[in-house]
Amino acid sequence: MSTYPQFLHHGAIDGVTGSCHEYVIFPGYSVLVDCGFFQGEEMAKGASAGSPAIDFPLTTVKALIVTHVHIDHVGRIPYLLAAGFRGPIYCTKASAVLLPLVLEDALKVGVTREPELIRTFLQLLQQQLVAVDYKAWLDLPAVAGGQAQLRFQVAGHILGSAYVEIRHRTPPVKRWFTTVFSGDLGAPYTPLLPAPKPPAGADVVVIESTYGDKNHENRKARTERLKQALLHSLQDNGTVIFPAFSIGRTQELLYELEGLIHRLKGQPIHQHLRWDELKVIVDSPLAARFTAAYRQLKDYWDQEAKARVHQGRHPLSFEQLITVDTVAEHRLLVQRLAETKMPAIVIAASGMCQGGRVVNYLKQLLPDPLHQVVFVGYQARGTLGAHLQRLRKEVDAAVMIDGERIEVRAEILSLSGYSAHAGQQDLLNFVTRMRRKPIQVRIVHGDNPAKQALQQAFSARGIHAIIPR
Repeated sequence: MSTYPQFLHHGAIDGVTGSCHEYVIFPGYSVLVDCGFFQGEEMAKGASAGSPAIDFPLTTVKALIVTHVHIDHVGRIPYLLAAGFRGPIYCTKASAVLLPLVLEDALKVGVTREPELIRTFLQLLQQQLVAVDYKAWLDLPAVAGGQAQLRFQVAGHILGSAYVEIRHRTPPVKRWFTTVFSGDLGAPYTPLLPAPKPPAGADVVVIESTYGDKNHENRKARTERLKQALLHSLQDNGTVIFPAFSIGRTQELLYELEGLIHRLKGQPIHQHLRWDELKVIVDSPLAARFTAAYRQLKDYWDQEAKARVHQGRHPLSFEQLITVDTVAEHRLLVQRLAETKMPAIVIAASGMCQGGRVVNYLKQLLPDPLHQVVFVGYQARGTLGAHLQRLRKEVDAAVMIDGERIEVRAEILSLSGYSAHAGQQDLLNFVTRMRRKPIQVRIVHGDNPAKQALQQAFSARGIHAIIPR
């Protein structure tokens, strides 16, 4: 490779959070791909040891490209704007609808509840947002003596998610140099979403590796596991708690639960409860807003989901679904479930149990063996979710929540097949099925064992892969 392009990784190289990659295309000209928060133990390593402030110069940064709107990919955007960035922010049209919702909530939780400040930020964000269609090449800001373009392709991770192709050339060189940033790639058959298809080719690929060391169950197997997990708990009149991110995972769970209830309608869970009588509770105002946005954006759903709608079904607003809005309603529900042992499914944020309403459920329900906590997403090192996963088979286990020792007697399960991230074979297929193979693959966004396993798998297939430091 020549001196340019260059890569400066400002996050997601020591783990799976804080995604932020600076792509230096020409001298004095670079773009950012994502600008996300660090979480868990990774906060101590990124962004000046826990501070979300931008700790790298912006003098050459001409644009920000957003692959998708999860907080670990966009959470530092307010700080980017506060640091003076005024360039365009490119994202897909669906992401442009969802991004203001994500960042408004992030500001309220972590920065300020002052309405005027939040309104000012959102106005500035809207001025800089550039919503782009999938599959269409778009010129990046002009660069003296050269040309650079980007294109979004379906990534299948959450609604609006994309991998990004960036191509550039400097006359008299006629050939485009193409780099692909995978963002977060989805697993095949992710509910609601079309599966990603690899590009025709690339010179360099920057690829995630969240599950670089393992593969997922197929959809039929994971749906059966979901059914059995629910039966196991609900037959004892327990509550099943799904810690889930407000965007993406919540809607996918609702879609799968609607499918189960529709298929098993009239069949008993136990002698006093049928599947179609089961209450599914979403306790997150933010998740409710995202679910409404997902419904509005159904043009981006996959063909299976559209077919359900055509049949008169409502995958994200079915009859058994209850949403909890106010804090008072939330507190009453937590207390009711703890006291009455009412069988129910509760979906609440945050997905890694780092704050949010799910924490109150855990404090009340973890000590009771009737209940279950089911993890359906990746748990970053140092998070409460990761700690609970490690404790799931220990006797006399306990965790500290808000300074209080909470015994863990509830059953802890993990359904890894429901990850919205591609497994190892999916990641390999993304690269090896390109007609023009890359000269280099840069492995990011993973813990060390996952990155190393993926690197070895690429090497075994004759693909040169490195792990940036």
